[in-house]
Amino acid sequence: MASGSDLSRLKEQVASATDIVVLTGAGISADSGVPTFRGKDGLWRNFRAEDLATPEAFERDPRLVWEWYNWRRELIAAKRPNPAHHTIVELEQRCRHFWLITQNVDGLHRDAGSQKLSEIHGNIWMVRCTVCCHVFENRDVPVQIPPKCHDCGGLLRPHIVWFGESLADEDLRRSYAALRSCNLCLIIGTSGLVYPAAGFASVAKEFGAFVAEINLDSTSQSPLVDVSLLGRAKDIVPLLLDPIQ
Repeated sequence: MASGSDLSRLKEQVASATDIVVLTGAGISADSGVPTFRGKDGLWRNFRAEDLATPEAFERDPRLVWEWYNWRRELIAAKRPNPAHHTIVELEQRCRHFWLITQNVDGLHRDAGSQKLSEIHGNIWMVRCTVCCHVFENRDVPVQIPPKCHDCGGLLRPHIVWFGESLADEDLRRSYAALRSCNLCLIIGTSGLVYPAAGFASVAKEFGAFVAEINLDSTSQSPLVDVSLLGRAKDIVPLLLDPIQ
């Protein structure tokens, strides 16, 4: 974990910030016990996540893809937001201007109470009709396979941004607008390897924000940020709202 002086410095920034952007990645969800679904955690029936989370895989075998997502839903359904999630909600309530950008699809930020957010990679509890394009929540566990749209009967797909697909224009527009106007940017639990999110810290820094990183390990972004605190999000993030000593 970083020095106490770094933590105190960041707490002072949190206390005085009027416009905060938070970016979260898999690390904050891992503290709630959510697997990454990539690497060793992504292996399922000898399939890698990268082989299943694609439009081509869904077109070829939608039942197989939905069986994998149903397995993921069953794992995530038992997980709950941790203290880092709840602290981010409190930051939102305290700060005049706030925006949360998350790469996570597990919905734990919404479960914790976050309202001002962009789920840039989608949400595993949302589905989209491949015929009428209607997007709506579906919390069924287990899910009917394959699920059908209650409006038109079309095949539903997870409302997730798959490999080879572009992020939603509105999510990108809102995220970049927030990054350009914030005076504090918190990067929590992300390795900084997946773009465009990997470039968000640079955008905030370019426009004058104080940028802090909270992660288990140093990342490629560590030399860029003003403060880097090493440790678990659930342990460090709640400290940001403690009184300054």
